[in-house]
Amino acid sequence: MTNFPESLANRIIEGDILDGDEAHRLLLLESTAACALFLAASRVRDHFLGTGVDLCSIINAKSGRCPENCSFCAQSSHHPTNAPVYPLVDEEQIIACAREAAGAGSHCFGIVTSGSSISPGGELDRICRALRRIRRETAIEPSCSLGVIDYETALALREAGAVTYHHNLETARSFFPNICTTHDYEEDVETVRVAKRAGLKVCCGGIFGLGETPEQRVEMALTLRELDVDSIPLNFLNPIEGTPLAGADRITPLECLKTIAVYRLILPDRKIAVCGGRERNLRDLQSWMFFAGASGTMIGNYLTTTGRPPEQDWQMLTDLGLTVRQCNG
Repeated sequence: MTNFPESLANRIIEGDILDGDEAHRLLLLESTAACALFLAASRVRDHFLGTGVDLCSIINAKSGRCPENCSFCAQSSHHPTNAPVYPLVDEEQIIACAREAAGAGSHCFGIVTSGSSISPGGELDRICRALRRIRRETAIEPSCSLGVIDYETALALREAGAVTYHHNLETARSFFPNICTTHDYEEDVETVRVAKRAGLKVCCGGIFGLGETPEQRVEMALTLRELDVDSIPLNFLNPIEGTPLAGADRITPLECLKTIAVYRLILPDRKIAVCGGRERNLRDLQSWMFFAGASGTMIGNYLTTTGRPPEQDWQMLTDLGLTVRQCNG
């Protein structure tokens, strides 16, 4: 069994793909065999992407009062949390945060808004103006995460300068009704397709530790492969008081690392960034996410929770001997 991950890595490097049964077997590995899985994932990452690390940052540009009832989310109007509530911030604040992110070494800066979607008009116009300025005034690549969008909105964002559209599936299709009942999974899938059709790169992943099974973690990865997304953010639940998942069982560091590694083997040539919940769930093993095949991470704060100071993450990368990819501008 110890050699099983290595043989799979050889096959993947030669152009084969991992199937669902093999991926599930990998998630069940323990002890020395799990270490072999991490090594295999690192080999695959190095072969397809090299050893450079991508950093990204976000701004919570519009917070709270979301009509969706996602059971993990502090910003849902269905849950009594202490998440901040405010309308779309002004253009200058978005630009200032983009400059700060670029100064911290991020190659991508995401403008994130709460809510099901964004309507044409004032808010979209403001975001498009900010995108144009970010492209003119910084070297960072702008991204947007505005909920479900149509083709015309996606095209407007691309023409304003957005490089990437971010929209998570959150979990497997088979588990999604346990997490959200206010919209259908297919709406999220269609948003991914719309963004790609408009010429945007797509950043799409999910969150683990919601109560899903190992098979459902694999299921989401296979859906992401089918959708041909460009990058995958992997998040781990940070339970928020007031949400239905406030008392959820903690996902172990080893489960986190095995999930990262299996996603690397299923999606060998795609960027995989470990984002929200890494501090709480990986704890002392945070640096191992790169040994498990991750190619990037989010630095700075998240939407409603704080992250580590960027200098701590830079020190971690220095200690690992990893270099940060420079933004192309």
